[in-house]
Order: sequence, then structure tokens, then C-alpha cells
Amino acid sequence: MIKNVILGIKEYAGAFALIGNLKLWQYFIIPILISIITFILIGFQAYVLSDNVGNFIAKVWIWDWGKETFISISNFIGGVVVFIIGLILYKHIIMALSAPFMSPVSEKIEFHLYGDVKHLHRKTSFTDQLIRGIKINVRNLSKELLITLPILLLKFIPIVNIFSTILLFLVQAYYAGFGNMDYTLERHLSYKESIKFVKKHKGFAVGNGIVFMLCLLVPIIGIIFVLPLSVTAASTKTAKLIHDKQELVDEK
Repeated sequence: MIKNVILGIKEYAGAFALIGNLKLWQYFIIPILISIITFILIGFQAYVLSDNVGNFIAKVWIWDWGKETFISISNFIGGVVVFIIGLILYKHIIMALSAPFMSPVSEKIEFHLYGDVKHLHRKTSFTDQLIRGIKINVRNLSKELLITLPILLLKFIPIVNIFSTILLFLVQAYYAGFGNMDYTLERHLSYKESIKFVKKHKGFAVGNGIVFMLCLLVPIIGIIFVLPLSVTAASTKTAKLIHDKQELVDEK
């Protein structure tokens, strides 16, 4: 799995050059706008709700001694919880709504690497791609939240909360990579087949998603370039995996 994580990360190295060579920037204009608007809306809601969540957590402490300290800690944890959930929502919203615009990018990259392989593709329309994107991301969102919420509880345990942060990051990375891979997979595989495919190569999904998540930590620039870079990297490697089949190591 570690080998595939590294392969997923390394694919970003040629992403900028490939976007320029294939003149793909025009396809990213609307997704970038979706990304910016979604980030602003979710960021505003997160700012408003963080204190409310903190106050709700603080009610657990019924004693007078140490109450102010616990309220401060609760407000911090409330902010972290809202930020993480907001990040999860942001990620899946932009991936779902950008699906019809990212699929042509993936197709052009596949054509660049392997020529005309449309005879191997499933026929899908703009609407089909949007519905598929929403379906995949709603599924991934529900799964991710079910995994994330118990991990967030570990943040109340000293020392353990360090490992919970790493685990949370890897979970988010996996589902980010999953969404990026599906822009290519939707032309070749059904909904259920794609889920099996990503599970089989989860190391690559994590590797792609790690850079995706790191991009979001870069103010302003991150939300602009996160989709162009991550989708290009994922499309290149996923196409190679589909056609070459020997590129990555199967993960049981």
C-alpha cells in the first residue's frame, strides 16, 4: 500500500505541465468558481457555528471549578469539529458539482496517453455525469462522516488525540482521492464496479488525496488549484492503471 501511496503523490509532479500542454485550463474555470463560492459559504457557516458547538460541549461540565478552562477547551474543540465537518462537506460538494466539467478533462488526458479509446467507454451525458458525481459523493460523504465522528471523540483523550488527527487526515485523503479517480472510472466502470476498484487500489487514492488535502491548507491559492492539480494527477494514473493493469500493486 505504501508504494501506491507514493505513486499517487508523485503523479502531481507533471500535472501543471500536462494541463498547459493539453490546454485544459479552460475546463477548470467553472469548477474553480464552484470551489471559491462553496469555500466562502461553508467558511462563514463554520465561523458562526463554532461557538454554538463549543457552548454545547461545555454543558457537559456541571461543576464550578475549572469551568472557564473547560469552556475554553470546548470552544477550541468546537471550532475543530466544525472545521473538519465543513472541510468534508466542501470537498464532496465541489467534487459532485464539478463532475460534468472534470470528465472531459479526464477523457482528454486518456486520449493523450492512449489515443482514441472511445470504444472502451460507457456513453454518458452531462446529466449522467452530474448524477453519478452526486451519487458517489453522497455515498462517500455518509461513509466518511460515520468514520469521522467516532474519531473526533478521541480528541478528548491526551496523546491519543495526536494519532486521531493523523487518522482523520488519512480518511479525508482517501475519500478525496476516491472522488478524483471516479472522473475516469465513470467512463469505464459501473457505480458498484468503481467502488470495488478504488477499494482494491486504496493506496493510490490516499496518495492522491494527501496532496489534495495539503493544497487546502494553503490560503486562497489552495482552493483555486486543488481541483486542476488533483484531477489531472488522478486521471493520469487511473487511466494508466486501467490500461496497463500492472502499474500498481493490488491491495487486499
